[in-house]
Amino acid sequence: MGKDYPHKFVMSLFLQTKYRGFLARFYRLASVAILANMMVPLAGLFDAAFLGHLDNINHLAGVILGGLLFDYLYRTLKFLRNSTNTLTAHAMGKDDPVGVLVAILRCGLIALIIAGVILLFQYPIHQLGFTILSGPLEVETSGLEYFHGRIWGAPAVLLNFVLVGWFLGREMNGIVLLMSLIGNGTNVLLDYLMILKWGWESMGAGLATALSQYLALLVGLVAMALSIQWQSLGIAWKQAINRQGLMSAVVLKSNILIRFLTLISAYAIFSNLSASFGAELLAENGLLLQIALLSQFTVQGVGMTSQTLIGNFKGQGRTNQILPVLRVALVTAVPIALTLALGAVLFPDTIFKLLTNHPEVSQAMEQYTVWLVPLLSLTAAVFMMESYFIGIKDGTTVRNGAVIGFVVGFLPMILLVMIGQSEYLLWGALTSYMGVYLAFLIYRLVRTHQDIAGV
Repeated sequence: MGKDYPHKFVMSLFLQTKYRGFLARFYRLASVAILANMMVPLAGLFDAAFLGHLDNINHLAGVILGGLLFDYLYRTLKFLRNSTNTLTAHAMGKDDPVGVLVAILRCGLIALIIAGVILLFQYPIHQLGFTILSGPLEVETSGLEYFHGRIWGAPAVLLNFVLVGWFLGREMNGIVLLMSLIGNGTNVLLDYLMILKWGWESMGAGLATALSQYLALLVGLVAMALSIQWQSLGIAWKQAINRQGLMSAVVLKSNILIRFLTLISAYAIFSNLSASFGAELLAENGLLLQIALLSQFTVQGVGMTSQTLIGNFKGQGRTNQILPVLRVALVTAVPIALTLALGAVLFPDTIFKLLTNHPEVSQAMEQYTVWLVPLLSLTAAVFMMESYFIGIKDGTTVRNGAVIGFVVGFLPMILLVMIGQSEYLLWGALTSYMGVYLAFLIYRLVRTHQDIAGV
């Protein structure tokens, strides 16, 4: 690395005129991806709002607890979406229609195998899950009913991850938005019927989510069938089941999988410790996490767009466009996250009363909202940096950063929480995790950018 490299690196962060050609494309794709991604946490907020207005707070706490298990399963398995997106974007950049088909077939096959394993071992999964995620008996009972209703949606959920990644990689974001609108809109409608009208409470919330995922899958499959080149299907299938190709895909997926495992483990430990302080704190922190998830899913729309364009430019060999994409992603995502955080800080009464009519819960939540500002801002920056490394197929850096953030940033703070029995420091642990993770990614970006982008 030459003496003038730091200067060149800093100067490259400014978006020169010659790098601005992708801006219209970026924001066109990002706007649709943001809308599509926002549907997911908004549906979760409706779940919480319906249950939060029932007389018994245990139903809300139980679904939050049961939802943690699905967060661990499904958000961990979102590597299917990210890796499918990267493989598809690279194939599109190389103008390889067979490679585009190989991506969906190979990743879809892996998704079906994993979904089959989940359904086959659902009993030991919930036994282990509710042993780790402990809570009061009434809360665990509600959480278990939610689990039994939602688990049958596993095949649809995982195939939807693959389809969403594939459509985003092909820049068919309108289909992703349609899938999200139908799936999550149906979820809200079924929540209303099953929870409020039919009185199915926790079980109804789980069934509503599972059924809505199958409707979204139907939309995605129809769109896929109408857009593929059927004459290339036979060749693509032979390549998809090729052992060497499968192993290459699995290596990328495994690194991203470890990233998701550490992230979800952090949130699972956070919520489990919240439950150990009582059902009210679990409900309070669970509702605040819904706001955090709204921010995360929103900025992930920007991140997926960044990942698509970076993968596409990498496939075309236009590496000089990669860092400008990252910069645009950062200056777009961080202000979005900061705005959502400040909304909760400045207008807590308005927001929290929408989520629950239990005043003791909404009032207690206000003391923790200040943590949303650093946490959501750091998380947005981390997600954009991840889009860079996943887009260039460097899953190793993402894996290492997530593990270092968990071990160095998160676990020591959790130890302090347990020693001091501090509810407040729980939010500090999540913030510390993201801070350490971001510092590592910035370090790796500075170290690797010369080779990747040709500076």
